Amino acid sequence: MSAVTQTIHYSEEDYLVLEEKSDYKSEYFRGEIFMMAGGTPNHNRIKENLSGEIYNSLKRRKSCRSYSSDQRIHIPANSLYSYPDIVVVCGPNQYAEKDKNTIINPTVIIEVLSESTGSYDRGDKFRFYRDIDSLREYVLVNSINVGVEIFRRTEDNHWLLAEDAYKLSDSITIRSIDATLQLSDLYEGTDNVKEGWGTPEE
Repeated sequence: MSAVTQTIHYSEEDYLVLEEKSDYKSEYFRGEIFMMAGGTPNHNRIKENLSGEIYNSLKRRKSCRSYSSDQRIHIPANSLYSYPDIVVVCGPNQYAEKDKNTIINPTVIIEVLSESTGSYDRGDKFRFYRDIDSLREYVLVNSINVGVEIFRRTEDNHWLLAEDAYKLSDSITIRSIDATLQLSDLYEGTDNVKEGWGTPEE
């Protein structure tokens, strides 16, 4: 998703009312609303592939469930409202105080990187997500070149690059949900996505 900033400052309540009536999704951070543009065909294909693979992996884990990019999350510690590409929650859902449809306790967040969002997803957005106490793993999937990175929270509350893979023959494991994913499945049906990591930048 590509973010276009607005300069008017809004309260969280204003944002939620506007979002309820809007035909498009927007993120919110400290008084600003960011309209989200649609992704590329490769971005959307990878997201759909991820959704299917994660769903199949979670069939045997009744305590965890996945949500697509229509599911909003909120981080009370820094005010961010966001729509990750995929969210996994383990255990009962917990909801935002100001909106009972907004989840605040994701276990895993997956973002598909594009040219317009790569720097934000790897930088500021990851820093915001680290304020989520329940979050255990953050997964980045490149839509420009074949590549997946998994960042994992350690027991002493640090974040480390725990796994990475850059070949279609590789696989990666999201440990907190015991999901092993083959990269060839994640990139199935994409156009001109080649092996070799190239970080999407804004």
